[in-house]
Amino acid sequence: MSGAGTPIHSVIDDFVAPVCADPVVILYQDDDILLINKPSGLLSLSGKNPLNRDSVHYRLVHGQQGQSPAFPAAKLPHRLDFGTSGMMLVGLNADAARHLNRQFQARGIQKRYLALLEGWISDDQGQVTAPIAKDKSQFPRVKICHVTGQTAVSEFRVLERLDQPRRSLVEFNPLTGRTHQLRIHSQAMGHPILGCDLYRSEHSEQMADRLLLHASDVYFEHPGTGEPFHGHSPCPF
Repeated sequence: MSGAGTPIHSVIDDFVAPVCADPVVILYQDDDILLINKPSGLLSLSGKNPLNRDSVHYRLVHGQQGQSPAFPAAKLPHRLDFGTSGMMLVGLNADAARHLNRQFQARGIQKRYLALLEGWISDDQGQVTAPIAKDKSQFPRVKICHVTGQTAVSEFRVLERLDQPRRSLVEFNPLTGRTHQLRIHSQAMGHPILGCDLYRSEHSEQMADRLLLHASDVYFEHPGTGEPFHGHSPCPF
């Protein structure tokens, strides 16, 4: 990562994503939406650097490796970080995409994540309310700031405490959708997500070969039928 003073556009242009051989898996499909599983290590949208053309959106629009159907009108009202795996919600037409965008903006869509954190969390459940602000000196990181930060709330529940080494399997329910929210809130708890390169402890990044954060569930109103809908993506770790 470039140091302070480097223009943001240079940082973006210099990043080249490693090749991701894992496919985008379609979990559900109808005339209005797709529910897909994004692999870790794949961009949601293609980057400005032409070497970062490969992405979830590119594969949906153009087909992946000639094997999957193409969805030329696919829109992504829902995106995941490069290292995060799991459930993404895709609109297949303009009306469906607008409907889903309105739900996200109104915070009407509930998302759940699973993460493996360093150490044992003492509380079985709780809430993190640390506000998040951009960190212009350490792009692309964000920071906890009680002066300029935006409200950020993450609920958590410990599902299992593992040993050798000590780790906590946690279910997160983010009530807001700030950039890197679960990653920096986990670090603020003193238990960073394993494999995270940006918000880590002395050892947590080396404890996994990928970011162990997975979008497992999404609850929303189907844009075509108006009915409640639940999508689930099994956790790979």
